[in-house]
Amino acid sequence: MIEIPSDLHKDLVPLAFLLGNWTGAGVHDFPGSEKCNFGQEVSFTHDGRDFLEYHSHTWVLDGDGNKVRPLESESGYWWIDADRKVEVTMVRNDGVVEVWYGELAHQKPQIDLATDAVARTAASGPYTGGKRLYGYVNSDLMWVGEKQTPEVELRPYMSAHLKKVVTPEDVERWAKALPDDLPDDGIAFFK
Repeated sequence: MIEIPSDLHKDLVPLAFLLGNWTGAGVHDFPGSEKCNFGQEVSFTHDGRDFLEYHSHTWVLDGDGNKVRPLESESGYWWIDADRKVEVTMVRNDGVVEVWYGELAHQKPQIDLATDAVARTAASGPYTGGKRLYGYVNSDLMWVGEKQTPEVELRPYMSAHLKKVVTPEDVERWAKALPDDLPDDGIAFFK
């Protein structure tokens, strides 16, 4: 279910499917780094201004699905214009700062992004750009990231399947929004 908060800036309505806290798991695989399964927590929030605030934390998982150690963290801001063009600024824990441009697909909640600018600190590893695809599929958030370096051509390196985190406050808000005239037996509701 996609909710559009009453205080969401009107320009951000097309991105409302991203809002909330998400958690799940994925796969990391890139030449020169550890191939692993990872866990991820993502949040997209807003404060009434014309952008979404984004935070992502990933960690390596062991064979039993337990957290082993942090993998990557990133934070940024997402904008969209009237022509469905999406702009993202992002900074990552490894010393990389990126500007991403892309587009929200026509009539479906899918965003294609590609890096336009990359800045790196001296301590960061080699990286020249990337692409990302985000999609809202059956109430889940899925994404795949591609990456390139001077030595490795653009190729997929991370992907994840995330579920929306439901809080007790969400349940309470949804319960208050239910109509007062629901059938007592519950079964009639589905007929």
